[in-house]
Amino acid sequence: MERSNVIDDRLAAGPITWGVCEVPGWGTMLPAERVLSEMASLGITATELGAPGFLPHRADDLNAVLETHGVRLVASFLPLVLHDRRRRDETLSSARATARLLAATGASVLVSAAIADDRWSRPGVVTPAQWDHLAGMLDALDELCADHGLVHALHPHVGTLVETRDDVRTVLERSSVAWCLDTGHLLIGGYDPATFAADASGRIAHAHLKDVAPGLGEAVAGRRRSLIDAVRDGLFRPLGRGIAPVAATVDQLEHDGYQGWYVLEQDTDLGRHVPAPGEGPIVDARLSVDYLREVLAGQPAG
Repeated sequence: MERSNVIDDRLAAGPITWGVCEVPGWGTMLPAERVLSEMASLGITATELGAPGFLPHRADDLNAVLETHGVRLVASFLPLVLHDRRRRDETLSSARATARLLAATGASVLVSAAIADDRWSRPGVVTPAQWDHLAGMLDALDELCADHGLVHALHPHVGTLVETRDDVRTVLERSSVAWCLDTGHLLIGGYDPATFAADASGRIAHAHLKDVAPGLGEAVAGRRRSLIDAVRDGLFRPLGRGIAPVAATVDQLEHDGYQGWYVLEQDTDLGRHVPAPGEGPIVDARLSVDYLREVLAGQPAG
């Protein structure tokens, strides 16, 4: 495939770019009608599922909404408790329900994140037994997703059990799970995303692209700022406007033959503010799409 055509065939968006998020305490969630319309206006024809309640949970209804806007569903982000043996059945039941919906709508990837609990509490020390159980749950999710014709990918994420470079390396060595590479969360966790792309070559199934504001990323990593507070202050910037090596990461992925989606996922918290049509998240999203188009066309981006 010519790199200049990649943007047309493999660009998706995460609704969180428009402020749609399942994390407790997040701000205003814009309606799907507006979000999908603005995605389509930028030439984005694929989306992730977004937070519960954003899109219909019945396959027929969901397909009808997506078809109206000429957008397809490609993946879902699903936070799960994976280290607690007592939550095994509940966790797999939740994953199975999501996998069923994704399969019925033609999506291809279930992205998981290993949260400490449903409140997204800060994880404590993970015991060896909990790491063993987490690794076993990743295997179980791999099998569950495969049964539904999907790929399961683990997402390193701030505030979860797989956050830092050491956490990621532990899972890399103890599991064969595929990965959702996230340029922002990896950078904050101390793992250069371009280096991770090389280290996990052949195991990247999905890619979330975001950029990171200098100073704020370090404050979150040092636990001097919470993720939500930092996002409200502009932690994640339009692609090319921060310190994450987005272009180098994409170059490494393309060099290694990555064929998955590039998802614009620039976490935004709108607070209580509802921006006027044509304003708000779409402005930064347009900058990111333009930047990514230049990168994927093999042109100097800036």
